[in-house]
Amino acid sequence: MKNFVFISPNFPTNYWMFCRALKENGLRVLGIGDQPYDELSPELRGSLHEYYKVGSLENYDEVYRAVAFFIFKYGPIDWLESNNEYWLERDAALRTAYHITSGFQVEDMPRIKYKSKMKEYYQRAGIPAARYHIVDTREGCLAFIAEVGYPVVVKPDNGVGASHTYKLGSDDDLDAFLAERDEGVQYIMEGFVQAEVKSYAATTDSNGEPLFETGNVTPMSIMDIVNENDNSIYYIVRDLPDDTRAAGRAAVKSFGVKSRFIHFEFFRLTQDQPGLGKNGQVVALEVNMRPCGGFTPDMINFAHSTDVYRIWADMIAFDSSRVPSGPHAFCAYAGRRDGKPFAMSHDDIMRRYGANMRLVGRIPDVLAGAMGNQMYVATFPTRDEMDEFYRDVLRCK
Repeated sequence: MKNFVFISPNFPTNYWMFCRALKENGLRVLGIGDQPYDELSPELRGSLHEYYKVGSLENYDEVYRAVAFFIFKYGPIDWLESNNEYWLERDAALRTAYHITSGFQVEDMPRIKYKSKMKEYYQRAGIPAARYHIVDTREGCLAFIAEVGYPVVVKPDNGVGASHTYKLGSDDDLDAFLAERDEGVQYIMEGFVQAEVKSYAATTDSNGEPLFETGNVTPMSIMDIVNENDNSIYYIVRDLPDDTRAAGRAAVKSFGVKSRFIHFEFFRLTQDQPGLGKNGQVVALEVNMRPCGGFTPDMINFAHSTDVYRIWADMIAFDSSRVPSGPHAFCAYAGRRDGKPFAMSHDDIMRRYGANMRLVGRIPDVLAGAMGNQMYVATFPTRDEMDEFYRDVLRCK
């Protein structure tokens, strides 16, 4: 029996379905987390062979000892994963320490965690990327801005999501950023890209070939959603565009991705941009070597009548999958921000769209910055119907 160590299997809350699928495929699923066992959901407890509680997942030594305990009790570990961006470097450190060769090692981290390093591998795949500058002095930043012009975007070179991301439109904005930035963080400055975000999501086998692939679109900037406390929208596409598919597959090969559930982000330009591309062209944004965030795996299932949790677990157990994909639809996410004077009440929304609704609920505070406070997830056969849903749900009085 293969041993699979799942780091933080309780967060996000839907990740118990990865564990269930692994167990049903015959793996011994061993969880490590900092939540008391009795507080785990019954579904997760039923999906784990054993659970080791640590005082804090931030404490490497504690997690290291937990893995050592499982090795002593059950033998060598075949897989170790969290499927969580926050723990990718921790996962790699543990794999390297215990010679678990089924995933990324410490030496792989720079190209998949540092935005500046990612650009080289996108360019090797023939995918253009925005020009950049590693923030140093005011003079150095101004020299770069003289080349690309305002606005520019500044964010941590190694960061998760859109936190600590700034859009600078003037020298005054630059000075304010330089005054308040965290001196212990390396920042990357990029020319601003007029575009919408198009993502490529896939589960790849041990040869880097996709077992399943789809995509999503974020019409609004996540950076703006976080910084302006706005509503959040994105959707799973009914059919993956050919150019997004080609870019995603090329990037998978360039980055050397094998046996993973991944989420690669691209821009689709909404106007011609000198030095970058023409209106409609796909250009690079960044790679994420884990599933799309939040409830997106469930949204993929709703959009394609499939089960990505099982596809991933099949990849782990068999390096292949025969999970079917059924009728396709658009799956829309609308995240409403508390305190806004929305025209439609919750009851109004449910009366009008109840038949389309797939998930309704509150977003955990840790995710609310990018995803809003109240979510509505619904499926629609056409783009026009989805657009009408967005207008109704997000319209204010």
